[in-house]
Amino acid sequence: MELTVARIGRPHGLRGEVLLDVRTDAPEERLVVGARFATQPVSAGPLTLTSVRRAQERWYVTLDRAPDRTAVEALRGVELVVDADADADDDEDAWYPHQLVGLRVEHVADGRLLGEVVGLEHLPAHDVLVVREPAGERTRVPFVRAIVPVVDVPGGRVVLDPPGGLLAADAASLVVDDEA
Repeated sequence: MELTVARIGRPHGLRGEVLLDVRTDAPEERLVVGARFATQPVSAGPLTLTSVRRAQERWYVTLDRAPDRTAVEALRGVELVVDADADADDDEDAWYPHQLVGLRVEHVADGRLLGEVVGLEHLPAHDVLVVREPAGERTRVPFVRAIVPVVDVPGGRVVLDPPGGLLAADAASLVVDDEA
């Protein structure tokens, strides 16, 4: 499986510099002069970074196969990718977003099934897990350690410590309790 490190954005200036839409958590490690990336689509690459600079939290690079603005414009939207298997990390707390999909979601207190992870959304403040609850509702769960204390990819599960009212099942039980 390939993972996207960055997407080539708009040209910057006339000499082939381009703004990157960075998709990695470690741009300082990945975006270095001489780094070579496969591309999506494959026909656009491989591409090697010939210069890298950071300005106001934005990353600008030049590419070996794009010496000017016109060449860079032709690459707009191309993704710089790496092979996930070749990039494997030995850190037990390391995972990729695609590895979360399909994991069962359990409650921290008693291990009861709360649902299944169906996605991960990247929001400005923090990521959110998208969980499909047993009754079919989709719930967005803030992906912070206080609420998601355990991510166990080899064990096929994530553990939640949800505050009251976060899950749709909580709201349904409140309605039933009120009617009693």
